[in-house]
Amino acid sequence: MTKFLLFLILLVLCWPLALLALVLYPVLWLLLIPFRLLGIAVDGVLVLVKSVILLPARLLGGARR
Repeated sequence: MTKFLLFLILLVLCWPLALLALVLYPVLWLLLIPFRLLGIAVDGVLVLVKSVILLPARLLGGARR
């Protein structure tokens, strides 16, 4: 809702810039998809490394959450 209100304010103040943003936003979203996938992959690898490092403590009965 906040983004929509900011868009409306931009539309009132500078409508050509608002229309340009409206057209370019989907293109930018498509260009950022590979970076999102890379972020998901890096997060998965970090979780895997963390679980491998903490495995001995879990096997020995470390602190439970």
